[in-house]
Amino acid sequence: MKKYLFIMLLATAAFVATSCNQEVKSENNETETTTSTDQAGSKSIADVKDDGSQKNVVQVAVGSKDHTTLVKAVQAADLVTSLANQGPFTVFAPVNAAFDKLPKGTVEDLLKPENKAKLADILQYHVCVSSFKVENLHDGQNLGMVNGGNAKITVKDGKTYINGSQILASVPASNGIVHVIGDVLLPPSK
Repeated sequence: MKKYLFIMLLATAAFVATSCNQEVKSENNETETTTSTDQAGSKSIADVKDDGSQKNVVQVAVGSKDHTTLVKAVQAADLVTSLANQGPFTVFAPVNAAFDKLPKGTVEDLLKPENKAKLADILQYHVCVSSFKVENLHDGQNLGMVNGGNAKITVKDGKTYINGSQILASVPASNGIVHVIGDVLLPPSK
């Protein structure tokens, strides 16, 4: 299953790299929809703009001033389309200050094209395929992350943590849930 998901992520990234944008207005002009189409006319859900519906996990992050570094990283790793798909996903979203805690130059180095695979691995360690509200997470639980690693949930004094990083807030999305965390989760060595 994990290999299949990884292959799907790669195929989606290849599609995004070859697509172009086109604007379309609905018949009643209330909602503007932006889609990507390739030469065969295929559309990508990642670029659909719909101000009337609940935001997906990507749109939640894009709309947050505290997640600009995460958004840049997701774009650099070509994971936007994958995370905009149906899901469901649980995304553990580090705030900008979490990236600032990393050694100087780490983020800039990871954003380089030659480090795309390493960046994707780190970002996929922040996502699991399922939608877990905080109340569904319990002490000692291990979550299987998209990159193939496991992350451990701890509950202490009524607060929930993933790999020691506290879940600060949660935002429901149309395709899952985004849990705001204060640290970047680093995958275990393979």
